[in-house]
Amino acid sequence: MPHRDDAIHTSLPTDKELVLKVIPLPSDTNGNGDIFGGWVMSQVDLAGSVLCARIAQGRIATVAVNEFVFKQPVRVGDLLSFYSSVLRIGRTSMTVQVEVFAERIRAQGQYVKVTEARLTYVAIDDQGRPRAVQQTP
Repeated sequence: MPHRDDAIHTSLPTDKELVLKVIPLPSDTNGNGDIFGGWVMSQVDLAGSVLCARIAQGRIATVAVNEFVFKQPVRVGDLLSFYSSVLRIGRTSMTVQVEVFAERIRAQGQYVKVTEARLTYVAIDDQGRPRAVQQTP
C-alpha cells in the first residue's frame, strides 16, 4: 500500500513558493535509466537556496542537508516543480523545506511527490565567513 505522500495529487502546494521548474534529460540518468539521485540533489540545493539568498540579500553557502527522502523515481521528460518554504531563520543561518513534484509526461495535470528535503544555509561575507542575516520586520 503506498504511503499517503506517494499518492497522485491533482494540485500543487499553495502554502509554499514555486522556486524552480525543470525537465530532466537523458544525460541525467543513472544505470537503471531513471534520473540520477545526485542530479536531483543538486537541483534541490539550487531550489533551497532561492528563498535563502533573498532573505540573506547576499552570498550564502549550504551547510547541512538535514534530511533528504527520495519517494518515487524521477524519469526523463518529467516536469519537476520545486516548492520551498522557510522553516527557521537564525542569526546567520536559514533552514528551508523543499518538496519536489513530478508531472509525468503521460499523465498531464497529475502530480506525484518524488522528493522532499530539509536544508540549512548560512549567510557569508566576501571572505566566506558567516555573517548576520538582516531580518526584516
